[in-house]
Amino acid sequence: MVRALVLRAAGVGALAGLVAFVFARVFAEPLIQAAIDYESGRAEAEAALAAAAGQAPSAEGPELFSRAVQGNLGIGVGMIAFGVAVGLFFAVAFCMAYGRTGNVRPRQLSLLVGLFGFLATFAIPFVKYPANPPAVGNADTIRDRGALWVLMVVVSVVVLVLAVVAGQRLQARLGTWNATLVAGAGALVVLGVVMALLPPLGELSANVAESGSRLTETPQPLTDPSGKIVFPGFDPDLLYWFRLYSVGAQLLLWGVLAVGFAPLADRVLRTTSQRDLASAP
Repeated sequence: MVRALVLRAAGVGALAGLVAFVFARVFAEPLIQAAIDYESGRAEAEAALAAAAGQAPSAEGPELFSRAVQGNLGIGVGMIAFGVAVGLFFAVAFCMAYGRTGNVRPRQLSLLVGLFGFLATFAIPFVKYPANPPAVGNADTIRDRGALWVLMVVVSVVVLVLAVVAGQRLQARLGTWNATLVAGAGALVVLGVVMALLPPLGELSANVAESGSRLTETPQPLTDPSGKIVFPGFDPDLLYWFRLYSVGAQLLLWGVLAVGFAPLADRVLRTTSQRDLASAP
């Protein structure tokens, strides 16, 4: 049974990754290209300022893959592979939850697992550390940013799991509705405290050393020694739409996975139950 569920979840995950890729290719890829164009223009302006100050321009690394490959084959293969990985995680979570969530049916459980996965692995960490396009983010902070994101994901998963367990234990005493509210409120409080304690990306040491303490890594206007703006800051509208489409792509990924897996899981579990009943003495 478990093997059948895992294989089906991996297949649906690949489909979900493909759907998310099509969405990202149509809506997010033009914004990524605009961000890359901004990054190139800013680099030229910085090189011009450095040349005017008598400094040697920094050398750029070679481009291993063209933008056409990155924006089509690269992101497509990456999204589908990510969908398969998410599908495997989804199947494990479903199998662990099945039979431990009361009378929740397989179709309903699939939707709940999808909601849990979306919240824990993307939506909640996104509130503290939202997705950024190219040109947003100091290259020297990549490791710190990655570590903070992973930490936020781990905290979100643990807190939500504990909230589910607490809600189940409080159900007999408070009822389903009140137990859900209490557990949810407790999770919000804990997550809020954790987010308040974790540093904003603008306060990472590499950013503070370069441009002072700020709440964001978003590039500000580039100025010459006299204070005149020679290149604008990053377009906030571009940043807004990129983050919005990032949420949309993740919603599609988890939504297609949860909805597509629901009838397959129901069929597998129903067939297994019928087989067990038929083989019983």
